[in-house]
Amino acid sequence: MMKFAFSLKNKLKIAVLLFCIMCCTLLIRFLEDKSVERINESFISMYNDRLVPATDLYFIAENLYYKNEILQDILLDNGIIHPSVGMVKMNKHNRKIDSVINKYELTLLVKQEKSFLNDLKSALTIQQGLEAKILNVAGTEGRTIYESLGRKATNQTLAKLSALIKIQSKVGNELIKGSEIFVSGTKIYSTLQVILAIVIGIMIVAIVSASNAVKIQNEKFNLN
Repeated sequence: MMKFAFSLKNKLKIAVLLFCIMCCTLLIRFLEDKSVERINESFISMYNDRLVPATDLYFIAENLYYKNEILQDILLDNGIIHPSVGMVKMNKHNRKIDSVINKYELTLLVKQEKSFLNDLKSALTIQQGLEAKILNVAGTEGRTIYESLGRKATNQTLAKLSALIKIQSKVGNELIKGSEIFVSGTKIYSTLQVILAIVIGIMIVAIVSASNAVKIQNEKFNLN
């Protein structure tokens, strides 16, 4: 009877230990899945909120360049482009820029990005106002406004745009560092799973050895 009670007690201990190991394994698996999910989210954010917007911002720079070319062609003494035609072309580029800005605002923006974006929008508003004024007067007066204010406004807009583009790289690096942390966590979880597998293996060997020892002892007892 005492032998049976001792055997039952040991079996309960083993059962509790195996249950704890099972719970630990499930917890590690859950944490590992969460870590992989966060890594996936980081890469998706890297593409949707950093890579694509950075490309779009360069598209703004391209449209600013074309606008400046149109403006200079209008202000030439022999005016290659008539101001009314130039206005239509300029507005077309302005709509493209506004479209990119609206798209960019829908992405995930950090506090510094929001500040830089507001600065860019303000600079664009000032520049577009001066461009409209230059196109309305054209001729010598238009060239004077362009040389005194218009060129400076364009450079300021490009400077604001450049600052916004540069911060994309900074925020992207922060995302990469965050992903590296999640990857390290996944490695730790994998290591813990290996350790638990080893513990389970040792327990199985110990149980088998103990069972064989009890069997041999019982056989000796029966022979006696």
